[in-house]
Amino acid sequence: MRKKRVVIVGGTGYLGQHLLQSLADDPVANSTLSLAFTHHSVPPPHALLNAVPHALPFHVDLRSGDGLSAISDAFGQPDVVINCAALSVPRVCESDPEAAMSVNVPTSLVKWLSSFGDATLLIHLSTDQEIRFFFLIHSLENDLDISVVYEGTKSFYKEEDEAAPVNVYGKSKVEAERFVSKNCQNFAILRSSIIYGPQTISPVPKSLPIQWIDGALAKGETMNFFNDEFRCPVFVKDLVSIIQFLTNQWISEGKQVQLLLNVGGPDRVSRVQMAEAVALVRGYSTSLIKPVPSSSVFF
Repeated sequence: MRKKRVVIVGGTGYLGQHLLQSLADDPVANSTLSLAFTHHSVPPPHALLNAVPHALPFHVDLRSGDGLSAISDAFGQPDVVINCAALSVPRVCESDPEAAMSVNVPTSLVKWLSSFGDATLLIHLSTDQEIRFFFLIHSLENDLDISVVYEGTKSFYKEEDEAAPVNVYGKSKVEAERFVSKNCQNFAILRSSIIYGPQTISPVPKSLPIQWIDGALAKGETMNFFNDEFRCPVFVKDLVSIIQFLTNQWISEGKQVQLLLNVGGPDRVSRVQMAEAVALVRGYSTSLIKPVPSSSVFF
């Protein structure tokens, strides 16, 4: 029996690298799965290539779809495609809405997958955000970027609640969900909360939430943190486990999957509480943490 083929789109990003490393280090996955990943940078980082030597890299432009056919030609028809790629910095999306829509709404990717009929599962993820760019959120559970998917007018949003994006990034995320739901026969859309965890094999250039807080407090200067925004941060390895579970279930059962799921951690915390947790572990004084309302940034 041939190995099942898994393609990680955006494999050089934060979540993508953790997925690759986890699958490559898993003896069972090694014996049952063939791995490939896409990258937009040329070439992919040597550190990552050395860590996952059996994973095939492919250069892909998600805007045009260039490079996707090379995957099916050289790697074969994928059984599972995990889309971790996104243009995720809100200010960049605001300055170039066309780019945000063309990258974040996976039109070319879904078109490519449609050529395989119902034989492939698409696991579609939004990307994590730098903590500095989360804004306009008052209380919400289990969404990747609360500020742009839900309005933040209540606590504990559910999957069936109406999405009300307030910026270009949010609009592109919502449109992506609608597009995938309408055009894919088998899909799992995972709305992730703040993703935290260790740095990747090849360090990503963007600031990571916990690392950013650590660096800010290490300076010994008083820092402002919002006390009226609440999130359910999810540990990156827990998110990886969820993705691996969905992958294994699809491969073993092959039953139709049409899933929209809010994915967050067990604790609902504010920015202040996140900073206090880092201070406790790292031995910083909590007097450096100044609670402020999110509105203080804008008014």
